[in-house]
Amino acid sequence: MARSAKSPALSLAPELIARVRQVELYTHRLVSTALAGGWRSTFRGQGVEFEEVRPYQPGDDVRSIDWNVTARTGEPFVKAFREERELCLQLVVDTSLSMDFGTGQYSKRQAAAQLSALFATVCVRSQDRVGLTLFGPDGLHHLKAGKSSTHVQRLIRDVFAAPVTPPGTPMSSILEGLERAVNRRSMILFCSDFAGLEDRDPDVVDRLARLSARHDVIALFVHDPFERSLPEVGILEMEDPLRRRRLSVDGRSEEVREAWSSAFEQRRQVVRSVFARTGVDCVEVDTGADLVDPVLEFFRRRRMERGGRTR
Repeated sequence: MARSAKSPALSLAPELIARVRQVELYTHRLVSTALAGGWRSTFRGQGVEFEEVRPYQPGDDVRSIDWNVTARTGEPFVKAFREERELCLQLVVDTSLSMDFGTGQYSKRQAAAQLSALFATVCVRSQDRVGLTLFGPDGLHHLKAGKSSTHVQRLIRDVFAAPVTPPGTPMSSILEGLERAVNRRSMILFCSDFAGLEDRDPDVVDRLARLSARHDVIALFVHDPFERSLPEVGILEMEDPLRRRRLSVDGRSEEVREAWSSAFEQRRQVVRSVFARTGVDCVEVDTGADLVDPVLEFFRRRRMERGGRTR
């Protein structure tokens, strides 16, 4: 169920407060990079918003005629629109249990917080608005878009402090809540490991396609090095939060390690396939490497592609 909510948890422990401050400092150092340079040119045109219906004037585009009003009044009327000047960014962060996993410097949730802080800071410095959507155990937590530095701090805190989404929450219900929560045309950054994404679920594909048609949707696919490659060690005791079962894995077996890597590649292909079919751009983020490099590369590539179309 989608709803606007208070922050999931604003009374953070001192170590979390320190972590939030570290993220803020890290983000401010990065804002002067190429990410800030072409912020608006990286994304789709902001489009237009409906303003009014007014009487037809000579020179008006006949394609803008409002035929319903014209038929009722017997006089030609046209729809007037205004250009959207302000970009609205909606950060959507997965808070499932699998996002708390990490074997390196960052867990996947911490990586999501770093990236959210980076985008939010660039957005606010460009005088644009940024909101946040989190998936909590009692529904969708929607932080209304704002554009102050205090708002960015609140946003980072919420990502760190949000309660964990119960295992097995259907992706279709998450997307349904997102459709209802984000009404204004926005750029949506969906940061997740997409552990529950299925390419055979027509409801998921349809909802993603509808979101992509209305908004500029970019998926940040976050994964950990351990998920891609099993270390050559002894018996590993693990717990699968999605299937709620314990696993014993023999890292000494080459066959087991190959099967492990193969399983990740299959999941990666599912994620890529779903987003390719629904018109969603996908950026892969490795928590064992620089978090920002793939984002910067995506920005550069998109600016070049759009520059090429306009020449």
